[in-house]
Amino acid sequence: MKSGIVAIIGRANVGKSTLLNNLVGEKVAIVSPIPQTTRNQIRAILNEKRGQIVFLDTPGMHVSKHALDRAMISAINDSLSGVDVVLHLVDATERVGEEEQMVIERLMRVRAPIILGLNKIDRGTGHIQDYLDAWQRKIGADLSSVTGRIMPIPLSALAGTNLDRLLDELFSRLPEGEALYPPDILTDFPRQLTIQDVIREKLLCYLREEIPFSLGVYAEEIADRSEKLTYVRALILVERDSQRKIVIGKKGEVMKKAGEAARKDLENIYEKKFYLDLWVKVEQHWKEDTELLRRMGYIN
Repeated sequence: MKSGIVAIIGRANVGKSTLLNNLVGEKVAIVSPIPQTTRNQIRAILNEKRGQIVFLDTPGMHVSKHALDRAMISAINDSLSGVDVVLHLVDATERVGEEEQMVIERLMRVRAPIILGLNKIDRGTGHIQDYLDAWQRKIGADLSSVTGRIMPIPLSALAGTNLDRLLDELFSRLPEGEALYPPDILTDFPRQLTIQDVIREKLLCYLREEIPFSLGVYAEEIADRSEKLTYVRALILVERDSQRKIVIGKKGEVMKKAGEAARKDLENIYEKKFYLDLWVKVEQHWKEDTELLRRMGYIN
């Protein structure tokens, strides 16, 4: 039996959360077309006859600007400590950018074997060679000569293309050992963070690209009113009053639709009723407020 930890690393919006959800067969990570959707390190567990894989889904690598960014980069660095395999996921339809060079530079210091997942081949393969070249320039050798260290695999997280092959390669690189988690556990992601992520996901879906990077969700109260009902009071944090009006929407339409969608998702996840009490609050510097970020679960 094989058992081990696999960290999924990559820049923002390359499909890490989509891949994670499709590999484990359940929704455990927030998915949105907006970059930098994942702000926390998420553990998802895959159990099958060959053994158990504990996946770490990390925030997208990007240039650090404020305390929230630094917390996200810290989560990435923490995820690389003691892992058995690293999955470097890239978007094969996009050019190699500054963030990608940051990822490669960071992974050069990792001892674990690396799988280079060339994602989104259902949409195009135009830049696959660019990513291969970027790695080959860094290591000074052709990837075909170091497949034990770095293995490239074209795939599509959305369409499921080559996911079986990806799992084969992951299991082949894991050590033998007993399962790290009981077989009935899907994730150890805290409930507060799950609730915050689900609400934020739905807001991002309705807002699209209007204010995604300035939006935060803080579940300041979570109370189980009964075995069948959980009450959640959550603050939607924005930086300016003009953003507050956008989030609320005309006659509260955005908040109403996003809240309803989030409630349904949470009820499916926890198999009980949820009451969401959502409020929009202007906090100009919330991304620099370390105490607030700690309460939100981004900083330990």
